[in-house]
Amino acid sequence: MLRTALTAAAAFATLAALPNVAHARLQCVTYARQVSDVQLSGNAREWWGNAAGTYARGQAPQAGAVLAFRASSAMPYGHVAVVSKVVDARHVMINHANWSRPGMVERGVMAVDVSPAGDWSQVRVWYGPTRSLGLRPSPAFGFIYAHGAPASTAPVTVTASITLPSDPANG
Repeated sequence: MLRTALTAAAAFATLAALPNVAHARLQCVTYARQVSDVQLSGNAREWWGNAAGTYARGQAPQAGAVLAFRASSAMPYGHVAVVSKVVDARHVMINHANWSRPGMVERGVMAVDVSPAGDWSQVRVWYGPTRSLGLRPSPAFGFIYAHGAPASTAPVTVTASITLPSDPANG
C-alpha cells in the first residue's frame, strides 16, 4: 500500500513539474494553419505583418481568407479565424479555435463588421457562453488571402482615343 501511494505521489509530482506546453490546448493559430492555405508562424497578433510580401491582404471578406485580429487587453496575443462563407460585405461565417472556451473549435459562427467605415477594423464575433454576438467589438487588421486578393466588384472603365487628321483629303 505504501508502495502504491509513493508511486501515485511520484506520478503526480512528475505531472505537476511538466511545462505548460504539455498541457496546451488547441490555439487559434494552429487551427488556422490546419484548415487554411495561409501558412504563417508567430502569434496571431503578428500574422498581419508576417503576411506582408507573402500573401495579399485587404479589407474585403473572401471565403478561405484569414481574418486577423489585433492584440488588445482582452486578447493580448491577437486572434485569427478562417472565413468559411461570405454572407454579405459586413457579415461572414468563420471557423476558429480558442474563442468561446479554451481549446474549443467553433465552425460556421457569425462575425460582423461593426466599424463605422465598413473596413473590418472593428468586429463582433459569436460568443458561445452567451449564445449571442460578443458585447464588445474586437479590433482587427483585415483579411489575409490565401490565393491572392479578391476580385474587384467595381466596374472597369476603359478609355480609348484616336487622332483623326485635320484634313481628311490628306489622310
